[in-house]
Amino acid sequence: MSKVKLTKGELKRQRDSLRQFERFLPTLQLKKQQLQMEILSHYGLLEKTKHEEELKQKSFESWLSLLAEPGVDISKLVVIKKVNRTCRNIAGIDIPVFESCEFKEAEYDLFAVPLWVDYAIGAFAELVSIRTSVKTIEESILILKQELRITSQRVNLFEKVKIPESLEAIRLIKIYIGDQMANAVGRSKIAKRKIELYAQNNSYDS
Repeated sequence: MSKVKLTKGELKRQRDSLRQFERFLPTLQLKKQQLQMEILSHYGLLEKTKHEEELKQKSFESWLSLLAEPGVDISKLVVIKKVNRTCRNIAGIDIPVFESCEFKEAEYDLFAVPLWVDYAIGAFAELVSIRTSVKTIEESILILKQELRITSQRVNLFEKVKIPESLEAIRLIKIYIGDQMANAVGRSKIAKRKIELYAQNNSYDS
């Protein structure tokens, strides 16, 4: 804590600062709780979406060997054209929310490829969409965790530094002002006694 000016003006400034800190702290604490809850919720959503991804991958296993056929490359036929995302505001910050993927129209010779390719393109597009959703959720979690880190630092700053510093400064200033007032009263009494003694002495002389 920097050196505090022991004045009434500084006392007012410290009291004003303390009121501000005590007013903002509950808001920051609430934001911290909201972010913690939202992060837990996103981890739950991430786990659920990854489970969907695993199920989709397992559904490929029965015909996975077909993908190895020459002249068939599903990955080249499933190309993302656009990822549709919206924003959701949580505790004052915007996080991305996955909506859907739009894919380029697959161009291939219907007579030159096996019949199962149509189904494979649709299934693989679903898998790509799920994976894109996973990435969006992971991105959201990173944003939320970064904001939680900043908010936690501010809460700690208020709770452990700013509020205690203001309270200590107010205590020191009040002690100093109290001492000054006591000294002033003491000096006033001494001056009064001197005046009284002076008045008495002069009355005897007369």
